[in-house]
Amino acid sequence: MMTSEPASVERLCVLFQNDDYIVVDKHWDIRIDSKMWYEKNTVQAQLRHRFPQLADSSTYYGFRFCHQLDFSTSGALCVALNKAAAGQAYRCFKERTVTKAYIALIRGWVEEETQTLDFSIGKNTSEGKTHMMCIEGTDGCENAKPCQTELTVLEYGLYDGDPVTKVLLQPLTGRTHQLRVHCSAVGHPIVGDFTYSSGADDAPFRMMLHAHLLHIPLDPHPLLVCAGDPFLPSVDPKWLPQRSLRPLKATVDALLEHRVEEQRRAKEQERERVRQKEKRRNQRRKQESEEQRKQCEEWLREWAGD
Repeated sequence: MMTSEPASVERLCVLFQNDDYIVVDKHWDIRIDSKMWYEKNTVQAQLRHRFPQLADSSTYYGFRFCHQLDFSTSGALCVALNKAAAGQAYRCFKERTVTKAYIALIRGWVEEETQTLDFSIGKNTSEGKTHMMCIEGTDGCENAKPCQTELTVLEYGLYDGDPVTKVLLQPLTGRTHQLRVHCSAVGHPIVGDFTYSSGADDAPFRMMLHAHLLHIPLDPHPLLVCAGDPFLPSVDPKWLPQRSLRPLKATVDALLEHRVEEQRRAKEQERERVRQKEKRRNQRRKQESEEQRKQCEEWLREWAGD
């Protein structure tokens, strides 16, 4: 269970492990890796400490991280233990068949219970903000690309006396800081997000964003991991739920079922597209063969006539 205690090299929560992958529950105040010699507290260091025999000397960090989580984001993080496994996971991420869902506490009470946040996101080139992203149309925003996030309200409550909403966020695209920027864009920034509150939201001990669900459709066995729920009064007494709209597990199960069904239909459509393409190719070949046969017969008749 995630706690309010700071991260340490010795404290690593492993959610899943086999010969190809390890999935850890990343702590909320630790980097995945770092090239800085003084940066000792990283997930890379935690893995080396716990699994020294699994570190691969042919890689820079010793372990192949399949995706990224921000320094202040906790939750499910997948690590590949060999090159082949990393390649298979990479293809799933590249083809956008991976399903991820995050739990977050966001400022204010969100009125619309389910909605799609659709804002293009680009790099912020304004002075002093080059480490940030921004939505298209704002000052300094460059190279904005389309981004979509599904938001589902789970609970309403208070955090340290202020109204907040507990939500499930499903990123349909994968831009840097996407969830943080999208929530901020609709006037409901994530609790404790120091960066996108211009430094104002500095009272909470962490940013309240957690990677809860990770589903990678690996072949032949998909990888499915859930990284608990750290936003409970037993973990942080400042969070006081008041009204629940839908249970987390049922919401995640429905999301995953819908996503898997979407992928099944997409595969069927792709198989049908390939079948139709092959059918048209065979028909062209048959037609070409028939034309060639007729041409040969015509040549033979001409030759016989000569």
